[in-house]
Amino acid sequence: MIFQKQIHSNWKDRNAFFFYLYIANTIASLVVDAGVSPPSSATYGYFVAVQIGLASACCWSLMLNGFLGFQFWEDGTRKSINFTRLIALCAFSLNFILSLFTFHNWSSNSIVDNTNTLALFVTMYFLNAVTIGIYVLSQIILILTILKNWWALGAIMLGCFFFTAAQVLMYRFSNQICEGVNHYLDGLFFGTLCNLFAVMMLYKYWDMITTEDLEFSVSNTDGAVPWTNGFFDEKDNREPSSAIG
Repeated sequence: MIFQKQIHSNWKDRNAFFFYLYIANTIASLVVDAGVSPPSSATYGYFVAVQIGLASACCWSLMLNGFLGFQFWEDGTRKSINFTRLIALCAFSLNFILSLFTFHNWSSNSIVDNTNTLALFVTMYFLNAVTIGIYVLSQIILILTILKNWWALGAIMLGCFFFTAAQVLMYRFSNQICEGVNHYLDGLFFGTLCNLFAVMMLYKYWDMITTEDLEFSVSNTDGAVPWTNGFFDEKDNREPSSAIG
């Protein structure tokens, strides 16, 4: 039960940080994808680098958040929260700098340039995929061994489905979609929607395994964390004192 109380008490600190990163990444994506900074502009490469860095920061923050229930380290302290933020900052910095070196050919050799993108591919796709896979696996283990909440497992599976569908739509069927709707839309539009649905399922999963008072949350006590008032004991049946007229 100790780890469950920790999940409850630190929801806002850790998961809200992930959502802040996701919102920032969405804003950067709008700047890049909507043409606010066109590809011909001098700032385009910098905005793309920010977008790539924020996406990686989201993935690493999510992976560390997945270890919360296993109590590998003392959670809830300023040190542990700052550790998550530091790792996210390192992931952002690595991808941001590597992207700029790749886009602008800043490297003195040909190891990292716009004709050799292997390093950027590894950090942008492979490592991010590994972090997401670790998070999903850790949550499945947590659900099957401790939480026993099958609705939460369903939310995780739906999130995986939408996330996978987003990648397939963007990288495999984007051209077909674009030609099929006379170039009004492409796979990026539907992929972005699926990514949003995946994040919504992630939010719903966190709502299911806690009883935090989340806005627009649906009450679900099956396998959730019990919540008690910090000022009154459950057995305290005292009536509030009446006002003296």
